[in-house]
Amino acid sequence: MAFDKDNIIEQIKDASITDLNDLVKAIEEEFDVSAAAAAPVAGGADAGAAKDSFTVELTASGDQKVKAIKVVREITGLGLKDSKDLVDKAPSVIKEDVKEDEANDIKEKLEAVGATVTVK
Repeated sequence: MAFDKDNIIEQIKDASITDLNDLVKAIEEEFDVSAAAAAPVAGGADAGAAKDSFTVELTASGDQKVKAIKVVREITGLGLKDSKDLVDKAPSVIKEDVKEDEANDIKEKLEAVGATVTVK
């Protein structure tokens, strides 16, 4: 019997979520593997939609800590003590639910003073 991947793909396209779940379980049992590392199945109509809000996290302040505090203060509008606390407690969230452009702008400003930033 020849392996017909196109036929299998067509059958998978027509399968229900329950059928696919059963298939995964059967493959796991048959081949003694786990599908846990696979990407989770997203539900809803926007499953393929692009992410529209981001969180900017300061992961390390870098060598120019004072400059990083000034940039954090400028970005967040916090006072000096609160800005210093955010930088001292890195990794810490600088701003949440921002658009991609703003997140990238914040990242550039912080990286310009030697900080390490992660956009999630």
